[in-house]
Amino acid sequence: MLPRYTPGGYGEGMVAVAAHTHDVVIVGGGHNALVAAAYLARDGRSVAVLERLGHVGGAAVSERPWAGVDARLSRYSYLVSLLPRHVIDDLGLRVRLTRRRYSSYTPDPLHPDRGVLIDTADAQATADSFARVTGDPHEARRFADLSDRLGAAAAATFPSMTSPLPSAPEMRARWGDDGLWEALVEQPLGGLVRASVTSDIARGMVLTDGLIGTFAAADDPSLRQNRCFLYHVIGGGTGDWDVPVGGMGRVTSELERAARAAGAQILTAAPVTAISPDGEVHVGGDEPRVLHGRIVLSGVGPAVLADLLRAGEADAADSSAPVEGAQLKVNMLLRRLPRLRDAHVAPEAAFAGTFHVNETLSQLDSAAAAAQAGRVPDPLPAEIYCHSLSDPSILGDPLRATGAQTLTLFGLQVPHRLAAGRDPDAYRGELLSAAERSLDAVLGESLAGCLYEDAEGNPCIEARTTADLEVSLGMVAGDIFHGALSWPWAEPGETLETPSQRWGVATAHDRILLCGSGARRGGAVSGLGGHNAAMAVREILGA
Repeated sequence: MLPRYTPGGYGEGMVAVAAHTHDVVIVGGGHNALVAAAYLARDGRSVAVLERLGHVGGAAVSERPWAGVDARLSRYSYLVSLLPRHVIDDLGLRVRLTRRRYSSYTPDPLHPDRGVLIDTADAQATADSFARVTGDPHEARRFADLSDRLGAAAAATFPSMTSPLPSAPEMRARWGDDGLWEALVEQPLGGLVRASVTSDIARGMVLTDGLIGTFAAADDPSLRQNRCFLYHVIGGGTGDWDVPVGGMGRVTSELERAARAAGAQILTAAPVTAISPDGEVHVGGDEPRVLHGRIVLSGVGPAVLADLLRAGEADAADSSAPVEGAQLKVNMLLRRLPRLRDAHVAPEAAFAGTFHVNETLSQLDSAAAAAQAGRVPDPLPAEIYCHSLSDPSILGDPLRATGAQTLTLFGLQVPHRLAAGRDPDAYRGELLSAAERSLDAVLGESLAGCLYEDAEGNPCIEARTTADLEVSLGMVAGDIFHGALSWPWAEPGETLETPSQRWGVATAHDRILLCGSGARRGGAVSGLGGHNAAMAVREILGA
């Protein structure tokens, strides 16, 4: 029998009572949970955060993957765009984000001795680069025009992310661009991409923002690629994706500090085993207990929450809706940056931003077709980043002095279904081999020859598949968004009567709210799920 709470505390065999142990109990200790905890504890609320792992942060952590090597990598999540400045200021977070000068480099897969380099500080160099690769002196202008249109939509949309949900007609009016609204919100993304730029390489550069962690073709009628695209282009009101100085772990450590300083109780190694609609939360582990919150916030995915509710003998929402991650994450440490085939671009420029690998529109759609047929795409579309160029602090001084650099690869169009029935190690190895082949096809030398080795002579490279994320982080099907992304506004006819509905954090149970990536405007390292849940709780319990 689990120990139960009484006003005198916890004890074996104590009688269950309905007293609240806390105003708010938060299930899961990811970054969104910490945001909610910090806001609500600062309000004077009693808050408990329950995390099954031995540390908080979820996917927003920094770790040293290789023993004896002083390289602290953002192991899962790695860039920040959607975290509002006012959340950082509200919570007093000592977090610094650095902007990358070079937005992207994209070698031509057919002629990798040339590529498009987008230099935010040199428009003419960017235009020359487009012309050299596409043979079209006007393609750079088309690309820039699309960026301007999207920028206006971003500036209109992003401020609403920390307010009650606006209506779709209200947001459409804010955009002031009916053509863009119809092309991005009502029709498959492929139409907008093809109408805006003409070259296969430029079309791919645009489309990739719709495929991060999302499995789809350009013309998928579900529009899931459109929703993913919108979230990627509205971040910060500019669409810029920045590097957190000190790594993603710095973001989590600051959120934990803010939550604890405000008085939140944070319990690690405290796995939740069941939740009831009346706010009763059962905790397992070495110290089983039951907490009872006036409100329960769920930082775990909706599919996991449904299982916990069923374990608590409650009706749970049907979790049969598709939940599927679609990515490969590879972390590497290099002795030096690889040489390029492109004599016009320095490696330090190419690797400083997003390096697109085999990501033309036709390649992305071919990869989707291959995966749909059950095959690992070859070539594997991927994006790589060198964070240590923007933030050398993630490397120890002696290691940095050798010229070593980190490299992060994010593979696209590898849905979780490909892992079904396969040995996890063999599947991971297959994806890693595909990623290395894809990279080697556009680099001037083999990646393997540039890898740093640990003290035992092992190359410093690790891969994380969707299956790995499911095991290590509890993300069902490795879905980094905890389910399908939704439009960041209320759909026609949607009920917005309660605070939880207005803030996009409602569940089927009044006292249980979403606060993680599964919230209406969740996804990525944004804190939006946590912020909006906290605002709803303020309304429910009184400011």
